[in-house]
Amino acid sequence: MVTQKEMVLQYMQDFGSITPVQAFQDLGIMRLGARIFELKKDGVLIESRLASARNRYGKTTHYSEYRLIGEKK
Repeated sequence: MVTQKEMVLQYMQDFGSITPVQAFQDLGIMRLGARIFELKKDGVLIESRLASARNRYGKTTHYSEYRLIGEKK
C-alpha cells in the first residue's frame, strides 16, 4: 500500500510542486503540511513559498506551494 507521504513525493516528482488544493483534489490528502514535514525529516529537500489567489468572494487568500528541489541526501 502506498503511503500519503509517498504519494506527495511522487506528485512533486511528476509535476514539480504541490499546493494544499492539489493535494486534496488529486490525492485526497487534507494535511499536506504534515506530509511535507515528514518528507523534510526524511531528508527530501523541499522549499515552500507563500502564494495567493482570490476566493469565490473576491477576497485574497494565502497558501503555501511546496516545490521539490532535491531528493534524499
